[in-house]
Amino acid sequence: MKSEVIFTGVAKRRWLGIVLLSLAGATYAQTTDTPQVVDADVQNSAAPVAPQVEPMPIVPGAPVRNDSLSFKTLAPEGSLVLRGVQSVAQMTFTVRSDEVVSQAALNLDYTVSPALLPLLSHIKVYLNDELMGVVPVNQDSPGKKGAINLPLDARYISDFNRIRLELVGHYKDVCEDPTHSSIWIDVSKSSSVALTYQGLEVNNDLSRFPEPFYDSRDFRPLNLPMIFNSAPDSDQQKAAAILASWFGVNAQWRGQNFPVLYNQLPESNGVVFATNDWRPDFLKDYPKVDAPTVEIISHPTNPYIKLLLVLGRDNKDLLTAVQGIAQGEPLFRGQSVTIDSVKQLLPRQPYDAPNWVRTDRPVRLAELTTYPEQLSVSGGRLPPIDLDMKLPPDLFLLRSQGIALNLKYRYTPPPYVDDSRLNVSLNNRFLQAFPLKPYESNKLQVLHIPLIQGLSSTDEEVMIPAFQLDGNNKLRFDFDFVSNIGASTTDVCRTMTPVKHEAVVDGDSTIDFSGYRHYLAMPALKTFAQSGFPFSRMADLSETLVVMPENPTAEQLTLLFNVMGQMGANIGYPALGIELTAKPDAKQHADKDLLVLSGIPKDLDARNQPQILIEQAKSQLNRPEKNNLELHTVDFDKPSTEPTPQANAAVSSDGPIGAITGFQSPYNEQRSVVALMASGDSGYQLLDEAWRDSGKRAAIAGSVSIVRNSGVNSIRVGDTYYVGYLPWWDKLWFKLSEHPVWLAVFAVFSVILVALMLWRGLRAISRRRLNPDEDK
Repeated sequence: MKSEVIFTGVAKRRWLGIVLLSLAGATYAQTTDTPQVVDADVQNSAAPVAPQVEPMPIVPGAPVRNDSLSFKTLAPEGSLVLRGVQSVAQMTFTVRSDEVVSQAALNLDYTVSPALLPLLSHIKVYLNDELMGVVPVNQDSPGKKGAINLPLDARYISDFNRIRLELVGHYKDVCEDPTHSSIWIDVSKSSSVALTYQGLEVNNDLSRFPEPFYDSRDFRPLNLPMIFNSAPDSDQQKAAAILASWFGVNAQWRGQNFPVLYNQLPESNGVVFATNDWRPDFLKDYPKVDAPTVEIISHPTNPYIKLLLVLGRDNKDLLTAVQGIAQGEPLFRGQSVTIDSVKQLLPRQPYDAPNWVRTDRPVRLAELTTYPEQLSVSGGRLPPIDLDMKLPPDLFLLRSQGIALNLKYRYTPPPYVDDSRLNVSLNNRFLQAFPLKPYESNKLQVLHIPLIQGLSSTDEEVMIPAFQLDGNNKLRFDFDFVSNIGASTTDVCRTMTPVKHEAVVDGDSTIDFSGYRHYLAMPALKTFAQSGFPFSRMADLSETLVVMPENPTAEQLTLLFNVMGQMGANIGYPALGIELTAKPDAKQHADKDLLVLSGIPKDLDARNQPQILIEQAKSQLNRPEKNNLELHTVDFDKPSTEPTPQANAAVSSDGPIGAITGFQSPYNEQRSVVALMASGDSGYQLLDEAWRDSGKRAAIAGSVSIVRNSGVNSIRVGDTYYVGYLPWWDKLWFKLSEHPVWLAVFAVFSVILVALMLWRGLRAISRRRLNPDEDK
């Protein structure tokens, strides 16, 4: 039954796409004339004349949208330079499963080398290995910019698509060097692929879930409204937060937004939470359920929009239904499923986040890959092999002598000894190079990634390695082969075909982060923004308590769900163990890290007295008409690069403002509190926009981050505390490493003390040997 349903949905989409595209086949046959190249001087006086393409037939009522995919996002470096032996460049784009491309065109802005011969040189454009057209070089004005609009045959566009540009460049009729520097064409990053999408009406079938709510082919940020009847209670908020984190796990780097609607239909695909007695008005007459249920239906007024219904008899059923989505989604099929039971077989362990590198054993490089064949490259000039490594931010590496990387690799050997080599770097910092020899094609190397003891991050006061270890790290292997294509002289013309190189980093190569303890200076909002720490210490957030207001606004819930979604993307696991409350007490937050999206409870700031006046922040930042923020002078024992307040300042304004602050929990020295506060709904919108902006989120650091329309300002105020464990001797070394002078004095004192003890011991031995009778 499952196979039949899947086939029906796919067949319908393909049938409609073929009909639409075949009806317009004659249109494309009439528009494949020679493309027009426009000189830069001509562009200043008149717009280029593009070939006319008649629109394809549109199904009545089907949604249509236009999009332009810039080379700035499609190409790895934004712009493309095609050279002699590096004459091929390609880009990829994808199409959602509920859309079909009805029209497509390639807009190229390029500059041609003045040395190229116009009649012999050109660019071939391929779409999915099908030749779409040929772009000639400018015959009248060599070396000047040109522009062209090349129609692409939409019949060849599928779910995954590849555009390939190939340069055929010649600067001489005979005896030319294919590596000559004059053979080039520069394609500007302003070039783009223009696409017209038409929506498809898909079946109400969960066998393709999470499509259409999330489609892995869609590289845009995920936008998925959450719909409630009214302000949800804590259990309903928990169900939605878990689902938001699960969608964040799927969205990964794309980003996500979960706007909240009360008793309102969305204008796009959305999720509706409802119980038998608590549901939006548009579901009042919908049949009641007798078990946790997940169902997909069409929008009441638009069949191209789908609604995901999370239904239950009560709040407990809603939680069960969401847990079923997060853990049993591969079993979904049909229009509706009921969740019979969900059981957690094994509890999560600290630091076992799927997106983090394991720290309890050596890790194979194959475990760090995100797509097949990531560890192999081939071609004339090989691109680098990149691996992302996400580490727990509290990994303590102060006394490490180096991280062992046992590297195995294979390559096509060069014909003779030359300067070919493998360069290894981490976070764009060179580590080591290995020669590629002609008589050795299989190599095993042991590389120690160096760590500088005592190197401290002044902005976060976190001990880090010399390569600037961060939450996200990039390990790069660059195989650099020296190529000797050939040479030509006046009397002798000699040309050789470039050799295709192959290189593979063995997936069984290992990198070892095991044996290190976890110890971190707090508060550290940077780790919260980048890795979700300290909450992400448990991948399912089972040691996290979220404090919400009793009647949260839509803006506050939107911020909560977006925070949960981003944490799911960072961790790689849904927040199945999270707890939410509006009335915390000591028993609830005694052994939990707290995430607060409301006023700070009075008992939490009784001992800490955070340097943003918490009580005043509660009364002033939450008041829409006034914003008041006061900072206290703080003295530090050591210098810091973070802005440190030197005077008291109080500022009032009518504009929105938000603040993120972190401090130690008053009930447990190993627990932390992170509070997100704002001046009314506009302030929470400002916080949400900053959180969803990767650039502004990267600016969140220190112990207090102030969010305004102009950006994010982070400062460090208050006392520093530490989470994690170190034995006393490591703590002593850690403290002394911050004070080099005292470390030197301690080392000299230790040497003198040891020398005195040895001297006294040796004198005692010598005395007994010279006077053996003294011992009797």
